[in-house]
Amino acid sequence: MSPFETYQAYLGIKNHFSNPKYNYFKYKKTRATLTSFNKRKDKYFFEKTSRKYGDKEIVEFLVSNFVSTDNPQSIWIGEIINSGERIYQEWIKRQQSLTYLFKEQSIELFSQTKLENVFDCSKGHPILLKTFLKSELAPEIMVIYDTIFSYISEFDKKLLDPVWETVSLKIKKYKPFLNTDVFQFKKILREIVDE
Repeated sequence: MSPFETYQAYLGIKNHFSNPKYNYFKYKKTRATLTSFNKRKDKYFFEKTSRKYGDKEIVEFLVSNFVSTDNPQSIWIGEIINSGERIYQEWIKRQQSLTYLFKEQSIELFSQTKLENVFDCSKGHPILLKTFLKSELAPEIMVIYDTIFSYISEFDKKLLDPVWETVSLKIKKYKPFLNTDVFQFKKILREIVDE
């Protein structure tokens, strides 16, 4: 990707994670112009990033940074410049050890309570959400659980509060970026829950 294309990817991914109606996979590019790009004081970051990473890595780098923030709308490019590389390296480690991470975090989650209680939101925030908010569940695990249990649509109906709305949007927007073997994770989960 050229520096300008990197800038377009940045804007597209930022819109994807912060605007419920925008779909990066559908629109890919934004209406940004080369003129507006050349006026930016931070364009050196996009030049540096386009030299350092391949096309796929640039997207992963940006996604890892947007998924790690609580408010993708307000993330400033300076934050990505300062801590983006560290966040990206942590993201890569999670991707490489996703099976292990899923197993360990699921054991921890389901050793404390029954499966149905984890998703019960009759008394407010369910255990699943509370565990995620305490950073004891990775966003990838939340995506995998939704792929297996389809809990998001149910939570969306029952939890009408800004905390859940923010988490729900993040998980929905992150889901298309992850390519997971659902059958493998279902098998792992069955072994944990049946113990």
